Amino acid sequence: MRIYLNTTSNKEIVPFDYQQKLTGVLHKWLGENIIHDGISMYSFSWLMNGKLTKKGFDFKNGAKWFISFYDDRYIKDLIRSILDQPDMFCGLVVSDINIQNTFDLGQQDYFRLASPVFIKRKIGESIKFYTYEDNEANELMTETIKHKMELAGLPADDSLRISFDIDYPMRKTKKVRIHNIDNKCSMCPVKIEAKVDTKKFIWSVGLGNSTGSGFGAIY
Repeated sequence: MRIYLNTTSNKEIVPFDYQQKLTGVLHKWLGENIIHDGISMYSFSWLMNGKLTKKGFDFKNGAKWFISFYDDRYIKDLIRSILDQPDMFCGLVVSDINIQNTFDLGQQDYFRLASPVFIKRKIGESIKFYTYEDNEANELMTETIKHKMELAGLPADDSLRISFDIDYPMRKTKKVRIHNIDNKCSMCPVKIEAKVDTKKFIWSVGLGNSTGSGFGAIY
């Protein structure tokens, strides 16, 4: 299930590196909860509808963003918390909430990104970041989803194939700073070949690592 949020206009310019603030707001709404532990079974977009300025983003007509959960039982509590504490940051306040059930994805195999895909692996004592430029990236995205499906108790899907659309002319890598660490990510649409239930699962939980920190949301 997915909820779409609309906000009021901002009172201060939203900084370029607002992702950590966005994650903090969501975690405030979620409160003390077991979903903070382990691998995230949810994802959320970055803010949309803004205008780029020299100092950050301006949302004079309000911001739009969405949050998706594989387990629908968290949605009601989340909505209740948002209604109780609608303030976000920089003057943004949630003004409207809409719920969307997972729709039929049987005919859809091409997805755009609502936040960058972040792929990382620990190699020895160091962390390696992967993007669409790396041959291993597609396999690693698929590996992560298979692991999440296993944790969710879903049957394996032998037809599952995930790949970046490297022919997309506006593809790019992006550095996202979190806790003073620059994380290299991909902004590039993806193709997903899978059973319908698998695609619904990915639509909710997102792709790659750290979906609970604002990476890998798709639409």
